Amino acid sequence: MNIKFKFITYIIVTITFMACTDNQNEDTIIYSKIDPINKKVDSLIKIMTLREKIGQMNQYNGFWDVTGPVPNEGDAEEKYEHLKNGLVGSMLSVRGTKAVKAVQKIAVEESRLGIPLIIGFDVIHGYKTLSPIPLAEAASWDLEAIEKSAQVAAAEASAAGINWTFAPMVDISRDPRWGRVMEGAGEDPFLGSKIATARVNGFQGDDLSKPNTIAACAKHFAAYGFSEAGKEYNTVDIGSSTLHNMALPPFKAAVDANVKTFMNAFNEYNGVPATGNKYLLRDILKKKWDFKGFVISDWASIKELVVWGYAQDNKDAAKMAAIAGSDMDMESHIYVHELEQLVKDGVIEESIIDDAVRRILTVKFELGLFDDPYRYCDETREKEVVNSPKHLDAVLDIAKKSIVLLKNENNLLPLKKEGQNIALIGALANEKNSPLGSWRIASKDNTGVSVLEGMQEYKGNDLVYKKGTDVTVGPTQFVNEIEINTADKSEFKDAINAAKAADVVVMVLGEHGFQSGEARSRTDINLPGVQQELLEEVYKVNKNIVLVLNNGRPLTINWADEHIPAIVEAWQLGTQAGHAIAQVLYGDYNPSGKLPMTFPRNIGQIPIYYNYKNTGRPASDKNNPSLVFWSHYSDVENTPLYPFGHGLSYTTFKYENLALNKAIFNSDEDINISVEVSNTGKVTGKEVVQLYIRDLVASVTRPVKELKGFELIKLAPGETKTVNFVLNKETLGFYSNEGNFIIEPGTFQIFVGGSSYTILDTRFELK
Repeated sequence: MNIKFKFITYIIVTITFMACTDNQNEDTIIYSKIDPINKKVDSLIKIMTLREKIGQMNQYNGFWDVTGPVPNEGDAEEKYEHLKNGLVGSMLSVRGTKAVKAVQKIAVEESRLGIPLIIGFDVIHGYKTLSPIPLAEAASWDLEAIEKSAQVAAAEASAAGINWTFAPMVDISRDPRWGRVMEGAGEDPFLGSKIATARVNGFQGDDLSKPNTIAACAKHFAAYGFSEAGKEYNTVDIGSSTLHNMALPPFKAAVDANVKTFMNAFNEYNGVPATGNKYLLRDILKKKWDFKGFVISDWASIKELVVWGYAQDNKDAAKMAAIAGSDMDMESHIYVHELEQLVKDGVIEESIIDDAVRRILTVKFELGLFDDPYRYCDETREKEVVNSPKHLDAVLDIAKKSIVLLKNENNLLPLKKEGQNIALIGALANEKNSPLGSWRIASKDNTGVSVLEGMQEYKGNDLVYKKGTDVTVGPTQFVNEIEINTADKSEFKDAINAAKAADVVVMVLGEHGFQSGEARSRTDINLPGVQQELLEEVYKVNKNIVLVLNNGRPLTINWADEHIPAIVEAWQLGTQAGHAIAQVLYGDYNPSGKLPMTFPRNIGQIPIYYNYKNTGRPASDKNNPSLVFWSHYSDVENTPLYPFGHGLSYTTFKYENLALNKAIFNSDEDINISVEVSNTGKVTGKEVVQLYIRDLVASVTRPVKELKGFELIKLAPGETKTVNFVLNKETLGFYSNEGNFIIEPGTFQIFVGGSSYTILDTRFELK
């Protein structure tokens, strides 16, 4: 056995550091299997040099083809030397069992202590087999399906050598101009918290040492979704009430779910960049929430402290970030170069380094990397697991559940399965790459099922496809925008002629999958290019149009809402997109999705969200219709185009008999709420029953509505179910401006319905 491999292959028998024998190097440590991980970590830290400790805080991106020659010049050569000498704790974007095993072998068998690497990767909505983008999954409101989706991603990523994902993104955002809304769960902290928990549980499972689980990462801490003007990497300026009540709850839910890592945000909060923000990282996350995992910077965000004007130079940035609580440096190269001297000069206490390293090593132990550093490097398993049939079935299931029926006048949907001439129009209808969405860097291009392919599975109708016009591709993951003539109308005529001859027109319009995501902010969220003009021209010759939207964010489709009888929000649904959309269009699956984010009428309404404050001159004040001086616009109504929680079905539901178990409660009592929901239509359907509250008077003003419960139920035609909710002090309270959770007596209003535009309401008193 290679003596440099000994640290990983030790027999675990005792926690004490033992003297070397004739057959063991003096660095060998033998541990007891029954002893806690923290004792093993402490024993290891005792024999690490300061430089080796700092090395664990250093993460590099994959910097060479590990199957090729060793780097021998420039930055790559230094990185390689660091890897050999135990000065790299993690690598990212190395994938595939062969590549991971190669870099792991260097760390384990060539460095002094043989400490294994943790391998990180952006497994955002799948590895090879792709689920819908996270915003689409949030539209399912199906926590079990969302958790299953993360399990599929973890199974495939771990089979390819990866043991850490930079997901879930749990940022709350109210601005669809921000491209990264596609990566989160929308605008609501309650729904976002539930989904954060589901995703963490899906990635990490109940035992992180199992080879089919990976460590999760809650990002971006904190308030990144509130970037001004929806512009990527921009500043954030929100009050403490919004921070504690809107931005932070999903992060706290992730901590409660035992998430192993956090990632810093690119923004500042209260004038301090998040990467150097001690209030966020130490005071809240590590002290108040007692988070035991470690914090990684976002890409080069430690170095960016200098650009912000918060740090004087790289050394100052290293000091600021380390003291604030950033434990690992992603690709700034600053910790590995600056921290050692800062400790030797007494600027930073070594205990800060020890704390960061202890957190990092603990996660590595929990992953089982010290038991077997190659546990994620089984080539046979990789071939069996990646793109397996059961994974394709799982992502098809969540894709169907993520589709939202926005509008369906005259029951144009579902389509008849035979005897119709159907014109399918739009470049996105024949796209196999766009449906995969953004943030799918391990997937193979053009592996998605197109809408055309999905609809061709149904043989009973005469289906004709016409492109009509191109759609901007936008920047690929790391490449600038690809030039496409999106003003070309030369194929309008073919599309219009096809529409004239059709009984029904299905138009697939929207954004390309690379038009949303990181660094894809947009000031205009209408249909890109000349798609709107194409839609209007087709409408002139055939009004029986089903508009299928492919997009990564809410769009402004006011004209379509006024004119098009049926609109389906189909997002970017991943590998099985076309099958999912076709099954919904033809009624083999009854849509049940609900919007996790408000759709504005126009760009000027943004930010628009359901849980707004009442103000002193409420927008809903109808006491004096002629009154000018109230909160409103003069050119458009205050209401959104489609509210949070909206989503129709091929059946209809009736809500009645909302009841409480009593009218007055003490703060330590449960409040039991019931409502009857009936399927009044002709087909079986699912409904997301939503419960909202309003605290009418509080020491900090509260929103007009706050989601506090939801239940996904399935009803046969004519069936009625009683849905029960329980409220308690955890759901009735809120955070003060100091971040303390409080519950106050007073009158509360309860709302129940199928969206944030609820139907039924009642009140109770809390003593």
